[in-house]
Amino acid sequence: MSWINSIIVSMLRILPRWSIHPFAKTYVAGESVEETVLVVKKVNDLGFTCTLDILGEHVQSATEAENITREYCDLYDVIASENLDCNISIKLTHIGLSLDETIAVNNLERILKQVKKHNNFLRIDMENSPYTQDTINLYQDYVSDYPNMGIVLQAYLKRSLEDVRTLNGPGFNTRVCKGIYDEPETIAFKDRAAIQDNYFHITKEIISGNGFAAIATHDIPLIDRIEDWIESTQVPSDRFEFQVLYGVPMGGRLERLLDKGYTVRQYVPFGPEWFDYSLRRLKENPKIMSYVLGNLFKR
Repeated sequence: MSWINSIIVSMLRILPRWSIHPFAKTYVAGESVEETVLVVKKVNDLGFTCTLDILGEHVQSATEAENITREYCDLYDVIASENLDCNISIKLTHIGLSLDETIAVNNLERILKQVKKHNNFLRIDMENSPYTQDTINLYQDYVSDYPNMGIVLQAYLKRSLEDVRTLNGPGFNTRVCKGIYDEPETIAFKDRAAIQDNYFHITKEIISGNGFAAIATHDIPLIDRIEDWIESTQVPSDRFEFQVLYGVPMGGRLERLLDKGYTVRQYVPFGPEWFDYSLRRLKENPKIMSYVLGNLFKR
């Protein structure tokens, strides 16, 4: 089946949306806020906390950026009224950064006022390298006035460890992820072991420097390595949390983390832009190809 999988991966975008939708429901909470609230409540009931993301990036107009910003502001109201254990993650290009920085700044300020109003939290996702420094700059501009915000650093970028050293200290809150964008070797590690090592060193640097680390990975050996270090150095459990994507199978590893009293947060995406996100998950799981094929030929 491997050659069939390869063919399907290269043709994913021409597949009908209905063939992907049953698979997508594993990884996406739904298209509407109402569907998403039900999913978050179920995830909370299992002992997990959440972060919500309205799927999409790189809006095409200031009006579109304003509309997405309004949706995020309203979402904080919903989280409060539904008593969800949940915060929000955003991409700055989704609120206008790729159009004009002023648009993004104005929209970010609106969202941050909602964060403060509800005493919630905002995570600013890191996108591809053209936006790395702009994202860090905006974080630095606002974090002193809005301390309930955090950033994301990517372990495959060679600059990230130095970024931690620049930003680190009490109140510094960052999600560490490996990184998914295709970046050149001049700025990014390509070797899996090198990325794992950099991830480990970044996490240690954050925690050792009195920052808070959101350890976002599905790499179980890497989780084991970090957990061993946490336990051997007796890091307090309020200095870190583990994060995973909603729906990604982890073979009981998450439950074992919960059993030790650690916070585990699931990244729960939703919205009309579910198709592209689902394709990325599908590319990472070639064994699902047979399922997609079967779903195609049932019609």
